[in-house]
Amino acid sequence: MSTQLKQQCHTFLPGNKEDSPAEHFAKMAKWCEQHNVAHDVYGEGETIQAFEQKVADLLGFEAGLFVITGTMTQPTVLELVTRQKRNPLVAMHPSSHIYVHERQGYQLQNRFNILPIGNPYQPWKLDDLKAWPDEIAAVLYELPMREIGGQLPSWSELEEIKKHCNQHQIHLHMDGARVWECAAFYHKSYAEIACGFDSAYVSLYKGINGLGGSMLLGSKEFVELADMWMKRQGGNVYHRTPYIVSAAMQFDERLAKLPSLFERTKQVYNIIAEFPTLAVNPPQPQSNMLHLILPFSQAQAVKIQHSLASQAGIWFGHPQVTAHPHQSVVEWYVGDNLLNLSDDELRAFFTRLTSQ
Repeated sequence: MSTQLKQQCHTFLPGNKEDSPAEHFAKMAKWCEQHNVAHDVYGEGETIQAFEQKVADLLGFEAGLFVITGTMTQPTVLELVTRQKRNPLVAMHPSSHIYVHERQGYQLQNRFNILPIGNPYQPWKLDDLKAWPDEIAAVLYELPMREIGGQLPSWSELEEIKKHCNQHQIHLHMDGARVWECAAFYHKSYAEIACGFDSAYVSLYKGINGLGGSMLLGSKEFVELADMWMKRQGGNVYHRTPYIVSAAMQFDERLAKLPSLFERTKQVYNIIAEFPTLAVNPPQPQSNMLHLILPFSQAQAVKIQHSLASQAGIWFGHPQVTAHPHQSVVEWYVGDNLLNLSDDELRAFFTRLTSQ
């Protein structure tokens, strides 16, 4: 990613508007004054513990625990489960973050073994899980699946998986990095979506726009055990206050905005349909994110990206390689930027893009 080039732009299409550090810290300072916030000390403090419980209650879990990164959260959860069950087998989709983006840490640290479930380009179903004859200790399900355009299983498919795991005593863990974006599609509360999962991870910056950090949710007993293991891994940050305040001060506002972002996603799909050389995945919106499929190779798309950024001040994302040599794909999170961009401005961008 060319950070310097991106910073020179004035129009950003995917994502949420980001305040400058000065703007964001000023908002944090004001919120701290309004709410009499005192620093936590190694996670002990009124503000952080109240927020942990708030998020846990929202998703219907007993307890919540702030963890500095999701990359620390999820492998730890799965390792603890496999230790308890004395069974190293964990099943997950081949596009899962642990499998693709964490430098194979789970494998090199001998934490557990992964069985990839289902087709790499579609959400997996119960039959995909049953296709493995092995006794499985834990299953991870990502809602929605980022690497395949924010796709989701149907509600009935998800309920079947929950029921099966419960009946067979398989620990069902939710990778909820973007679970906030699911409710508008399912028309369900977060507690209903999470019901049937034994544990969950949620992000405090994806969708929420916080500085960073994550939350582990589960039973009180499991969260207390995980807390000890986070400390053993170096996750015992002295003050969590900046991360908690950054997320907490805008948490309710961000969640309240998500239905409008999903509606905007539907409008964006309709506009894209006016340009026959462009395509989207999934074909119909399932969350406020999508993959925009471009009729250019990745190398050509990067050149167009640099041209639009340097000459027009427009940033449209990061083109990625696809299986087709004459196509590329750009991930779009439909956030503040596209919500505030007019339809005519968006059409003008697509016209310019497709005329390259």
